[in-house]
Amino acid sequence: MVGGPGPPVLLLHGFPDHRHLWRYQVPPLAAAGFRVIAPDLRGFGDAPRPQDPKDYGIPLVVADVIGILDALGVKQVQLVAHDWGAAVGWALARQYPDR
Repeated sequence: MVGGPGPPVLLLHGFPDHRHLWRYQVPPLAAAGFRVIAPDLRGFGDAPRPQDPKDYGIPLVVADVIGILDALGVKQVQLVAHDWGAAVGWALARQYPDR
């Protein structure tokens, strides 16, 4: 889910949720002028569901998120994260502090 015209804000959902967890936050954020990015994390919602539990490691999910940001041409975001998404967000901020 991507919407809005301005500075990007990345919303990372928790377990066992998906991007629709943020359905009440996306419209006000977009109305406030933010470009909202709320992806389904690996294995949730419409995202691919690997069979091997090792394929759900935080480094792999962080790489997925960086790939999404790169595909969207986003260099830096404001980060909002919940539950499992918070663990991913912490790792993302630690590994890519300039993003």
